[in-house]
Amino acid sequence: MFVKGDMVWFNEISPRPHDTCMVTMISQNMSEFEIHLRAILGLPIDIKMIAPAGASYCFHAKTNSVAPYYEGLKNALSFPDTKIRIFGKPTTRPKRRMGVALAAGENIEEAREKAKKAAESIKVIEMGL
Repeated sequence: MFVKGDMVWFNEISPRPHDTCMVTMISQNMSEFEIHLRAILGLPIDIKMIAPAGASYCFHAKTNSVAPYYEGLKNALSFPDTKIRIFGKPTTRPKRRMGVALAAGENIEEAREKAKKAAESIKVIEMGL
């Protein structure tokens, strides 16, 4: 979204959870989906931060697969104030976003580092059939 004076331009409106804004699921009391829904319905939007800072970091597939599974979840979830969201896509291809690590921290640098480490702990593996 871009704002200049009284003009607003959007490059995409997507009233569904999207990995680029899933950080709201760990950093504030309302997710991006709830914010979109409240805006569409004309309801109040009273956002309260529940963490000083939040960050997200996607993890990707590296190969084509029709039955992916995930390794490294235990390690990824061992970081404090970190959550993992797996998108549940049934197939993979190189560089396809398969999930996101969300992390809260005392500052943005801490949150980013935890999210990155958690995401990098996860490997998308092709299940042998």
